[in-house]
Amino acid sequence: MKNEHISLQVEALSCIRDDRVLFKQLSFEIKGKQVLLLEGKNGSGKTSLLRILCGFREPDSGEIYWCGNLLDNQYYAQMVYIGHRDGVKDELTVQENLLVSTALGFASQTSISQALKKVDLQGHDEVLVQSLSAGQKRRLSLARLLITDNKLWILDEPFTSLDKDGIAVVEALMTEHVNRGGMVVLTSHHDVQLHDIKPQIINLS
Repeated sequence: MKNEHISLQVEALSCIRDDRVLFKQLSFEIKGKQVLLLEGKNGSGKTSLLRILCGFREPDSGEIYWCGNLLDNQYYAQMVYIGHRDGVKDELTVQENLLVSTALGFASQTSISQALKKVDLQGHDEVLVQSLSAGQKRRLSLARLLITDNKLWILDEPFTSLDKDGIAVVEALMTEHVNRGGMVVLTSHHDVQLHDIKPQIINLS
């Protein structure tokens, strides 16, 4: 499937948590080479929407389509999620963590050493993750985006624990991914600078 033909379409989506309506009748569509930025106050439903898109919970109403079809294994094979938690194993080395990721997904043409260089973790291959700082763990988590071949990145606050340089690295990774035809759905409390890419914005507050 060509990247320019991929699409994620949400129709009349509603989400209720603890008898409170977070959002209802929410509809949008994004395609290859596009970014969707979700904004809103804490508790407005941003993470809940991402969890629905990832299949971690069902919407209370509405449908989601990938390339015109209801979500199926093809969709989940093309989607990668980075949440608030880094999703890395402290007892493994940096390299071992990334080897696990490649074993669970479709390996990209980017090698582990190339990915670590892009996220400024070169030379840390054999370092135990428990020895890394919070910012370094976040960079390792984001390196998973590079070594697997997924068209849709779903990122919940990807700049957490990162300094100014780390934020710039992540913005560069997203820009490269979108320019290659991929798509990104993210939440962020930071301004997102993606050069000439203008995100679509939905504010859930």
